[in-house]
Amino acid sequence: MFGNDSPIKRRKRNDDDEMDITPMIDITFLLLIFFLVASKMDQAAALKLPPARHGLAVGARNAVVISVLGGGADGALIYRGEKLASGDLFKGDPVQQEEAITAYVDQQIEANTDLQYVIIKAEGDVKHADVARVAKAVGKSESAQQLYVAVLENT
Repeated sequence: MFGNDSPIKRRKRNDDDEMDITPMIDITFLLLIFFLVASKMDQAAALKLPPARHGLAVGARNAVVISVLGGGADGALIYRGEKLASGDLFKGDPVQQEEAITAYVDQQIEANTDLQYVIIKAEGDVKHADVARVAKAVGKSESAQQLYVAVLENT
């Protein structure tokens, strides 16, 4: 009776004793999707940039200066020079402003041969798109060789 005729049958041992982690991966992806959808991105969060350690000083005496300030109803306010007088404001739609900026840079560099480059001074709260638009207009100038961008400090 000890042979194959035994009434007790033994179960075969499974070789697959590893843990299935598929449900754990599913839960991880569901949590990731939940947090991506439920999180709120703060567009107006203040970003404190560290001061520059490496860089060279650029003198405004040898440059055409264009100032870009925030607070305009249609975007940034763009001024000729640093004085920020209302007569120095580039007016019109963005296309007209770009043409006026290009003409201003060409006129200033041709009138004064000591001017070597262009400096765009922008406030910290000005959108990058506005500064890029001014930089694009300066890039269309035939006379401008170098362009520098600076951030105006709030006083």
